[in-house]
Amino acid sequence: MFNSFLKRTSAKGFLVASLLCSGLAVPAVAQEQGVHHQSSEYEAPSDPLVQQKLEKWRDQKFGIIIHWGLYAVPGIIESWQLCSEDWIERDSTIAYEDYKKWYWGLSKDFNPVNFNPEQWASVAKKAGMRYLVFTTKHHDGFNMFDTQETDFKITNGPFGSNPRADVAKHVFNAFRNEGLMIGAYFSKPDWHSEYFWWPKYATPNRNVNYDIRKHPWRWNQYKQFTYNQIGELMNNYGAMDILWLDGGWVRPLETVNDEVRSWGAPIPEFSQEVDMPAIASMARKAQPGLLIVDRTVHGPYENYQTPERRVPETKLENPWESCLTLANNWGYVPNDNYKTPTAVIHTLVEVVAKGGNLLLGVGPKPDGTLPEEATVRLAEIGKWLDKNGEAIYNTRTTKQYQDGSTFFTQGKKGTRYAITCLPEDKPVPAVLEWTGNAPKKGSKIKLVQDGKTVKWVKEGDKVKVYLPRSLSKSPGAYPALAFSFTAAQ
Repeated sequence: MFNSFLKRTSAKGFLVASLLCSGLAVPAVAQEQGVHHQSSEYEAPSDPLVQQKLEKWRDQKFGIIIHWGLYAVPGIIESWQLCSEDWIERDSTIAYEDYKKWYWGLSKDFNPVNFNPEQWASVAKKAGMRYLVFTTKHHDGFNMFDTQETDFKITNGPFGSNPRADVAKHVFNAFRNEGLMIGAYFSKPDWHSEYFWWPKYATPNRNVNYDIRKHPWRWNQYKQFTYNQIGELMNNYGAMDILWLDGGWVRPLETVNDEVRSWGAPIPEFSQEVDMPAIASMARKAQPGLLIVDRTVHGPYENYQTPERRVPETKLENPWESCLTLANNWGYVPNDNYKTPTAVIHTLVEVVAKGGNLLLGVGPKPDGTLPEEATVRLAEIGKWLDKNGEAIYNTRTTKQYQDGSTFFTQGKKGTRYAITCLPEDKPVPAVLEWTGNAPKKGSKIKLVQDGKTVKWVKEGDKVKVYLPRSLSKSPGAYPALAFSFTAAQ
């Protein structure tokens, strides 16, 4: 029974739930179920060390988020098939309790014998990525670090005897050695914990499955469990820059608004808060200046906002990052469809021009290696950033951030940049034009990729840039062209 089920889920990504993550056409309501929207409010941090770290993070612009866990073994969407909500599709011939036993039983099969975090870090570095967010635990409760709070962890399975069994430790070290900022993803809900999903009751949805008001002892146990696990990550795994907390439905009741209720799953009329003040105090004692990203829970513990699977329509002044995938899914799914390097570069340019960072999702295979499709694409993105990163890194927004396919950024010393995104199916034109952001009269425009000066003229509000013939190569040879100049204003 499960063999036929696995063939279907691996090949198709389990119908609707996979379509949610693929961007393909599915009902609008279903598309929204597993996605965290950007919160509508923002409260800037007051701690000077956090402010300093936040500005450093804003300079990085491009990061990688790695989802890796039990879900990689059958190659299905991360965690969500455990959730009994009507947008989730599972094989109807399999009882829910049997499915949970099978899914959690994958811990006996997860043996990533080719685990190579140095390769991951090298690929990310060469891609131009400047920070990491690694999934230490997703909603399914399987821990990718050697927690002492539960036996449900990578170090308690067939990989446990491997010298690198504590995979989070080695991932963090590998990326740290490449000079990237380090972030730990941690799911506030834990569907494997009996203190969150009590086996006494059914699990109707993503929320805690009992009334916390009637069973305060059990919830206090869960709060302590969460506190202790985050404490392990903050004290035992080296220097941390970001604590990236997912599962925004686990939140204080007073922060639940119509926006949160629109996510689709019912929100209980009691707090599912895990005592963020205590967690933040403990975490920052161990990691001064730590950025905390309590996703969608506006307030002092959401140091930057995280719109998921989309780029905001307009420029935002608050710190933010778009969380997007390189393929269709966050984790590894066989035969997934990958975005082209040009598409990712165009998105990065747009995100940065609008004031954000791009956090790109990549899922390693169950054996511990990165899919070749991912490494090839990331290398191409890195080649472009090697030559054009000056217009991306360490920049901030301009008053006019876009004109058609041309986006604008500004360096900290005042240099203005124009980045024109070019179509993949057409050669580079002889002339590029944009309106606004005109260079200072008599100044030069330089092509960032080689530092050479290009001819330009201003006609009314329009700037015309004449490109050298050497750029007339095959379609797609240049995903985008960046120019630097001194702006008139």
